[in-house]
Amino acid sequence: MSRVGPWKVTEGDAKPEKLQPQPQDPYIELQHQLQDLGMEPQPQLQEPSFRSPYTLVWKEELEEALEAMRDNPWATDTDSFRTIWKAYEMTWDKIWAKPMSYKMTWDEFGVFNYFQHLHNVPEKKDLARKATARFWTETHGPKRAKPLRYCRKSPEGSVARSYLQKRAIGIPKKLMVAQPVLTRNGPSSHPSICSGAQASTHGAPSESCSVLLMEHVFGFSYGMPFVGNYTPPDCDFDRVVINFTVVSQGRQFDRIALMYFGDTEVWRTSTAEPTLPPGIRWTFIKDMTQYMYFWKSPQKLIFDLGNLIDDKYTGSFNTTLTATFFTARVEAATAPPADLIVPISARKGQANGASHFTLPADNASSAVTLPQNVKRAVFSISANGQASEEFWWANVLQSDVLTFRRTAGQLAGLSPFREVQLLIDGKLAGVQWPFPVIFTGGVVPGLHRPIVGLQAFDLREHQIDITPWLPVLCDGAEHTFAIKIAGLNTNESSNSTTLTDTVNNSWYVTGKVFLWLDEEGSVTTGTAPIVDVVGPTISLSRSITKNETGLNETLAFHTVVSRTLVVKSTVKSKNRVGESNWSQTLSYSNNALMSNFGLTELNNFTINGVDVATGPTTSYTAAYRYPLYCNQTYMSSSDGNLTISAQSIEGLELQVRGSSVFPTGLEAFGDGVPYGTSHLKTYRDGKAFFFRTANGTFGHGNTNQIFHFGGSRDPMTPSAQLHVDELYFRNVTAVNGSVVSDSERVEGAETYSLSRPTEIGAPFDLSRAFFADASEKTVGLVGG
Repeated sequence: MSRVGPWKVTEGDAKPEKLQPQPQDPYIELQHQLQDLGMEPQPQLQEPSFRSPYTLVWKEELEEALEAMRDNPWATDTDSFRTIWKAYEMTWDKIWAKPMSYKMTWDEFGVFNYFQHLHNVPEKKDLARKATARFWTETHGPKRAKPLRYCRKSPEGSVARSYLQKRAIGIPKKLMVAQPVLTRNGPSSHPSICSGAQASTHGAPSESCSVLLMEHVFGFSYGMPFVGNYTPPDCDFDRVVINFTVVSQGRQFDRIALMYFGDTEVWRTSTAEPTLPPGIRWTFIKDMTQYMYFWKSPQKLIFDLGNLIDDKYTGSFNTTLTATFFTARVEAATAPPADLIVPISARKGQANGASHFTLPADNASSAVTLPQNVKRAVFSISANGQASEEFWWANVLQSDVLTFRRTAGQLAGLSPFREVQLLIDGKLAGVQWPFPVIFTGGVVPGLHRPIVGLQAFDLREHQIDITPWLPVLCDGAEHTFAIKIAGLNTNESSNSTTLTDTVNNSWYVTGKVFLWLDEEGSVTTGTAPIVDVVGPTISLSRSITKNETGLNETLAFHTVVSRTLVVKSTVKSKNRVGESNWSQTLSYSNNALMSNFGLTELNNFTINGVDVATGPTTSYTAAYRYPLYCNQTYMSSSDGNLTISAQSIEGLELQVRGSSVFPTGLEAFGDGVPYGTSHLKTYRDGKAFFFRTANGTFGHGNTNQIFHFGGSRDPMTPSAQLHVDELYFRNVTAVNGSVVSDSERVEGAETYSLSRPTEIGAPFDLSRAFFADASEKTVGLVGG
């Protein structure tokens, strides 16, 4: 047995149960199901009176009927049920007429999928499977996209719903708790996720317009991203918000997804792991105003979601991506959109490819020549570990990878510390100590049902101000930007620990340079940057205990790392002269204990950082803290039984003040004097248990997340206690896959409240989830 880190479990079928005799008439099967539920059998349905199925009115009636039945599936003595039953019969009539060629429409597939439990009879099973396959692969399969097309203008400011979104109503939701974003009508919130709260703080709402960017099914999609052509809408706008909606069912790993304009990555997200029908759905709304440079001109849109479909992994991701454009009076302290954005990437957009680097296999560097009239420059890094680096925070020291080789197998090494480095012409310009993302298949599935981990749907980028480098970068010559990932390596002979030049497989990384320009023809000059790097200072301690037979039983190690970096120069642009500074102060600590002969692992992990940029006219400060506690146990037996249990406490604390490149959330709030500092603090505490035998899989789980977001007008200083106004609050709890309590406040006013009784710890069927470790994923093709 080889153990490479925390385990992943995907959803799907276990061994098939013994087949029971099936009735020949699917209607009889339906009656039997009603009787099993203690309900009265329904009389044989008569043909309902309705308009032609080819009219728009009928389409709307059918959609409403499907929504009603998904919300209340046992209401069989209703007009809604009679409507979808008749549509189901009509769909089968068409399939019987053309059994090898008929292609269902979206409406027909909606009712066909609703009654799919009636297809497991000999005369229908094969026909139903082939008809479904034709629908996905021939009608809505992973083909090259047509040019992107406009949606309707949206006087109410909401994103026009696609067929996919309409058919998702009634399917269980996944959610990631985050602060509202600014929509046309004010801050978005939980009850009205598309249109936002109605109490606008930004004056009279303007007319908005929406564009359908993508409607695509990612089936077997490795190396086959969606590609389309974006054209700016014919309306005035200075704000852009995207809506990403996904529906999925079946068995599948979580996958990472990257969105590009040409060679430039503009958003990174990941998927939830689907379940058996009816599956799952989720929607995420993101402010993308910082990319106005792209939105104002035609672009090639590339959306890369590498997925694998075969007999075992059956889940496709059915996606809709829309953008809403509008104008709003915003008085936030963030920087205006950049005048130019330069990618630091693999530059595969011309060939319709994804432009991320994969480390350590690639040389993640680009040589570029920047304009000479730059007055401010900020570099952003997007980096996430995948495959054997997905759980880098739970790795062990390189000297300990074989400590439990007889019980838990070889462990992943190079320490539980990672540093992402930016180098300009070979010199260190800044670093990122990455946030420990736990994707939705990580550790135990019950931890993510339905509340996904922090940042899982919105993988945050880190910004490094490189304005002090402008006197060098604006000389008209070519300069090299490089991204590297480092871990820690221990040298037992010299009793020393140093940064590594490489890591395990693999990290997906890209970068980009945001540039603000002076007048055409001006040249920025000044003094060469002085770089003062202290550290990293590394402290390690470790101990091993053995049992009476000499077998290693426990491994404890404590890792502490700290670093400071300061870059400064004098920058002379057309309208200003002054000193520009970039500084970072970082600390890291991880107390780790592996016990039970390597089958139980505890990590108590914290990163603290403060980044500061100052200049003649701009300033930026970010203070952040990433705590993580994870205690997990994995047990397997010779007869194939599997048990996983865990507790995970994820935290994120973030304060941002000044000219941030990315929206902070303050854009959605405040009249009069704007807030200067955003405050985000959230903790997500979950416990879950998973058990699999030859007879099925069971488990239980409960997760609670408390989310605070606020704004302050006080100056941000290290020692001062700032007054923070609460702008958004949410406290949500899920038990055994269902939200049992949920409360939300926007600017102090309650906007949503839910409470229902539950029994924490009660076992539940995990949709026959099965266990899979990272070795089951195809090397180089894993997306999460």
